[in-house]
Amino acid sequence: MPPFEIMGVVNVTPDSFSDGGTFDDDAAAVRHARRLVQEGAAIVDVGGESTRPGAAPVPVAEEMRRVVPVVEGIAALGLPARISVDTMKLEVARAAVDAGAAYVNDVTAFRNDPRLAGLVAERGLECCLMHMLGEPRTMQQDPRYDDVVSDVKAFLEERLAAAVAAGIPEERVQLDPGIGFGKTLEHNLELLRRLGEIAAIGRPVVLGTSRKSFLGRITGRDVAGRVHGTVATCVLGYERGARVFRVHDVAAVHDGLSVAAATLPPDGP
Repeated sequence: MPPFEIMGVVNVTPDSFSDGGTFDDDAAAVRHARRLVQEGAAIVDVGGESTRPGAAPVPVAEEMRRVVPVVEGIAALGLPARISVDTMKLEVARAAVDAGAAYVNDVTAFRNDPRLAGLVAERGLECCLMHMLGEPRTMQQDPRYDDVVSDVKAFLEERLAAAVAAGIPEERVQLDPGIGFGKTLEHNLELLRRLGEIAAIGRPVVLGTSRKSFLGRITGRDVAGRVHGTVATCVLGYERGARVFRVHDVAAVHDGLSVAAATLPPDGP
C-alpha cells in the first residue's frame, strides 16, 4: 500500500470549472469512477454541486438526483476504493451513505449544517473538513488574511475540535487547507510553501490543487493543459506532509507521487 492516497474526482454537475457536464449521465460517471480506481484512486469523490468561484447553490432534491444513482452504481461494482460524497447538505449525505458512501467531504467543515457531524459520528464515517473563506459565490471577492497559513491552521484546529466534540474519532478526520477557496495566487503559494505547518496538526492533509486557476496563472495554460502543474504541486505537497490528493488526472498524479515516495525515507519528511 503506498504511503499516500489519491481521491479521484467524479463531478456529476453541469457547471464544474474543469469537467462540468462531462459525466452528467449516470452510467458515464460510474464508468469514470471505475477507470479512476484502475488508475490508482483509493477514494472516489462524487459531487453534485459545483463549488467553483461564483457558483450558485443547488436545491437538495436536484443534488440528490445527481448524486445518489451514481453512488449506488459505483457501490454495485465492488471496487477496492471508498466512496466519498462531496456535499455540505445533511439530506444529500444521508442518502449517499445509505447508497454506499463511507466518507463525507464537506467544503464548509460542518459549518453549513452542523448536523452533518452527527451523521458522520453515528454511522462511523470518515470525513474531510476544508477551509473556505465565505461561500463559493463570493469567496474570491478580495480575500484577506492576517497570515493565511496561521489563520487556516487555527480554523482547521477549531473544526477538528468541534468534530471530536460531536463524537467523531479524531482518526476519522482529514483536513484540507482549501487551495483556491477564498485565496489569491499568493495565498495559495504560501500555503504550499508552508504546508508542513498544516500537517503539524497531526491529521492527514488533503491537498486539492487539480487543474485550478492559480496553475493557469503560473503556466499560462487552460484547464485541460494543467496536468503537469497539478503533478508538480502534488509532489511538492507530498514532500511537505500532505498525504491525500484530490485530483482529476489520477494516473499522472499516481506516477508522480510514487516516484516522490520512493525518494523519501520510510518515515517521510
